[in-house]
Amino acid sequence: MRLHEVRVHRSDERFPREGELAWQLAELAAEDVPVDDDVAGMVVNRVLDDAAVAAAALLRPPVVAARAQALAHPPSRGGAGARVVGTDALTSPEWAAWAGGVAVRELDFHDTFLAADYSHPGDNVPALVAVAQHLGLDGAALLRGIVTAYEVQVDLVRAICLHAHKIDHVAHLGPAVAAGIGAMLRLPVETTYQAIGQALHTTTATRQSRKGAISTWKAYAPAFAGKVAVEAVDRAVRGQTSPAPVWEGEDGVVAWLLDGPDAVYRVPLPEPGEPRRAILDTYTKEHSAEYQAQALIDLARRLHREHPELRDPANVTSIVLHTSHHTHVVIGSGSGDPQKYDPGASRETLDHSVPYVFAVALQDGGWHHVDSYAPERARRPDTVALWRKVSTVEDPAWTARYHATDPAQKAFGARVVATLADGSAVVDEIAVADAHPLGAHPFTRVQYEAKFATLADGVLTAGEVRRFTDLARRLPELDAAGVRGLGIVAAPGLLETAPPPTGLF
Repeated sequence: MRLHEVRVHRSDERFPREGELAWQLAELAAEDVPVDDDVAGMVVNRVLDDAAVAAAALLRPPVVAARAQALAHPPSRGGAGARVVGTDALTSPEWAAWAGGVAVRELDFHDTFLAADYSHPGDNVPALVAVAQHLGLDGAALLRGIVTAYEVQVDLVRAICLHAHKIDHVAHLGPAVAAGIGAMLRLPVETTYQAIGQALHTTTATRQSRKGAISTWKAYAPAFAGKVAVEAVDRAVRGQTSPAPVWEGEDGVVAWLLDGPDAVYRVPLPEPGEPRRAILDTYTKEHSAEYQAQALIDLARRLHREHPELRDPANVTSIVLHTSHHTHVVIGSGSGDPQKYDPGASRETLDHSVPYVFAVALQDGGWHHVDSYAPERARRPDTVALWRKVSTVEDPAWTARYHATDPAQKAFGARVVATLADGSAVVDEIAVADAHPLGAHPFTRVQYEAKFATLADGVLTAGEVRRFTDLARRLPELDAAGVRGLGIVAAPGLLETAPPPTGLF
């Protein structure tokens, strides 16, 4: 890897655009580098993972609304159209990306990468599949696009912190989708450069979507970034240009939205000819909750087995989770959000409340993507009593592990200190989730396929699960017809059980 320096440049400076981060990313996208076999295998896993969580979310209100919006738009004239998630209907690629993106993101249940900032790189996939289907691309092209998009997003997340300035993490997603489409279509560097600039410029928004009473927009935000990126590529292909230098300009993103005029970021990028392997540093979720809660759910279910006395709030004085700064202030009591302790809070808020998640997992000994968030579950008196005894504190050692670059040291866990009413204490800790590559039960292809089959049960027919699984396994060798088959179709009559709301379209 090489480190590309990003800093603010005055308008009167001589700053060649070849030095801009957007140009560097466009060059990365344009370079034809073979895809390693293990990387290709992980792409298949991620496609299966996205399909799994999308299937489980098909009847969720945000997904129903997004699908209705997509179905209101016929395929555009420039291609054959792309599949609308849950159906075999076709629409324009940006709307297919929109509906698919909402379905993938809704349950907060797919892959993650955490470093200087947050990300869910699986959010790239729906937009890339939509464009590939619309334009009749084969599996090799789609593979190249997905690998590139993951590389770009992960590299940005390693170096540039958005959340410290309350900018939503999809500001790294838009450029990644644009770069992935550029790689997929083998666009000239100039064209992809313009698309990356537009995608970044139009996807910077505040983190209020993940703060306080979290709304349904949490699912829409990544889908919007994907949709906007598709449209940005379309404009760039038509010869339209973008604000530049979009990151480094004196009125650009770094100067006014991030660390300011004196900031210097060093973004790690592959050397020319170096394989793109960033996807291997990402990790999926076994549980439907914020990633920083994954290990804590696993810790809670272990305590459920080994210390059943902790399930009863009458036995507990306090439960303190000593954890990283990010966990404490984003999903912990350090956020200052009273909604994180509100039994009437939305599902989106509860999956970003580690006190709630830990209390329920401790009592139930596991986690379910629907039952664990049910209103009656959240309002159960003994759960509320236990929940309000759970708090978080920052521990510098866990913060250091969160930011570690050595995979063997990097961790997203915590140490729990549960003080009992009799004065005794239970102390335990966990570094990484069980499903993490270094965890107790790392996910392999077997687990990805099992997750898909489990979450699709009752939503897709068994034949549909087999059909999609077979296509996904063969993704690198698919022809255009095979790529067009990369969409899940709900069981007959299922979607009609959730009538769509009416809107403007």
